[in-house]
Amino acid sequence: QVHLVESGGDLVQPGGSLRLSCAASGRGISIYNMGWYRQAPGKQREVVATISRGGSTNYADSVKGRFTISRDNAKSMMYLQMNNLKPEDTAVYTCWVGDLRSDYWGQGTQVTVSS
Repeated sequence: QVHLVESGGDLVQPGGSLRLSCAASGRGISIYNMGWYRQAPGKQREVVATISRGGSTNYADSVKGRFTISRDNAKSMMYLQMNNLKPEDTAVYTCWVGDLRSDYWGQGTQVTVSS
């Protein structure tokens, strides 16, 4: 079992930055692939970025060059550094960890980008 809690969401102006954190408890995260997803009102959930057990990363085209995903296995933490935020980044951001058999989801943290 893995329990995930996100934090760091906030109201920020366009062009600003936020750092989201995902804390995992219950088991170590070194064996899992991880990622950040987001869902805006009225839209489907979409993948933002993923990071494998080995540290390989992938990003949605919409966030490439602006967002950076990272993980700290020793601290059981995952992060999403978001720079140059745009209004279209507004969404609930949720962390995910998974392997071949299981998927675990956090409850999400709200990011609002507005003037």
